[in-house]
Amino acid sequence: MSQDQGRMSDEDLAKQKAIDDWLPITASRKAKWYFSAFHNLTAMVGAGVLSLPYALSHLGWGPGVTALTLSWIITLYTLWQMVEMHEMIPNKRLDRYHELGQEAFGEKLGLWIVVPQQLVVEVGTCIVYMVTGGKSLKKVHDTLCPDCKDIRTSYWIVIFASVNFVIAQCPNFNSISAVSLAAAVMSMVYSMIAWTASIHKGVAPNVSYASRAKDRADGVFNFFSALGDIAFAYAGHNVVLEIQATIPSSPELPSKKPMWKGVVVAYIGVAICYFPVAIIGYYYFGNTVEDNILITLERPAWLIALANLFVVIHVIGGYQVFAMPVFDMMETYMVKSLKFPPSFALRFISRTVYVALTMLVGICVPFFGSLLGFLGGFAFAPTSYFIPCIIWLKLKKPRKFSLVWIINWVCIILGLMLMILSPIGALRNIILSAKNYRFFS
Repeated sequence: MSQDQGRMSDEDLAKQKAIDDWLPITASRKAKWYFSAFHNLTAMVGAGVLSLPYALSHLGWGPGVTALTLSWIITLYTLWQMVEMHEMIPNKRLDRYHELGQEAFGEKLGLWIVVPQQLVVEVGTCIVYMVTGGKSLKKVHDTLCPDCKDIRTSYWIVIFASVNFVIAQCPNFNSISAVSLAAAVMSMVYSMIAWTASIHKGVAPNVSYASRAKDRADGVFNFFSALGDIAFAYAGHNVVLEIQATIPSSPELPSKKPMWKGVVVAYIGVAICYFPVAIIGYYYFGNTVEDNILITLERPAWLIALANLFVVIHVIGGYQVFAMPVFDMMETYMVKSLKFPPSFALRFISRTVYVALTMLVGICVPFFGSLLGFLGGFAFAPTSYFIPCIIWLKLKKPRKFSLVWIINWVCIILGLMLMILSPIGALRNIILSAKNYRFFS
């Protein structure tokens, strides 16, 4: 009997290993440190960088630059915590964000704390990228051919989705590294175009940095909303452990060393993208800047078209990086809980359905960007700003009132304030614009 059980467990282990070798996150552990650099850069720098000058125009110079800098420091710190905690349990790798949650809060509670928030961020970002990709393609077309027949955004979203249907079939993170590299380079380039074109255009006549609010209430709500916009510009934490899982690890060279090297390079890239765009864009256009700085620039037409094309390439890569952990969750559930055999057909059908659903929501719900600002407040802030700190306090147990303990509590309090304030501003924006929304527009 005991021999049978032993044999069973060997068989189970073999089965388990076969499944792990098939699942996207644990399939390939051969990534180099620079893979982590461009995956993280692609995940972190969204097309939202182009709206940073607009956020600054609602916050003003002092609060705006402070929020931008504090967010950069806090999220780099919480990212470092996650990289450190990946292998804190001997002989075990916490390959997914929810596995880290389970280690801290228990099997069931850990899942319920992390997975819903992670899904809101990842699926929400995929849908926003569908819309961004479609709109940017439309802008390329309209800029280069102003007299052509107008094509509805819905069709452009379908065209953008068709590329993702194909790339979504790449089995794991390492197989999309070329796409991710292209996306990371493009994000740097279109950020550079945004600020160099601003300098070339010159300071707007009668530039003003006064509040752009119509009244006090408008000012307060837009201040909250802009805080959210800046905070959500740093939302790469939802894929960081999944990226680290692809890096090899040994007692001599644990995965955290190459991973951290990649993260630092990515964060330098983030600073190079964010700070010049935000500060130069606001300095040159003041409170007249649009919510997408490329709209404010308009000329030269070829350069703006090129920048929008780069945005398209970037959001293709961004979509794949954020979709991979979702594919992993879906495939894990189907193979482990529903007992489907791992196969190409299972992967092909599930991923195609996912891309189709994100495309449909993007087409049907035109105000999804504002909606993500609302939902994102409840998910971006915790997953990037304070859940890593809570887990660190729970697992590492630093001494009360020590420096580490105080830093973590400061991050938790700031993150909580962000989680409460930013959705208020976003909800008001949804209500104000609701009268102009048309579904399927």
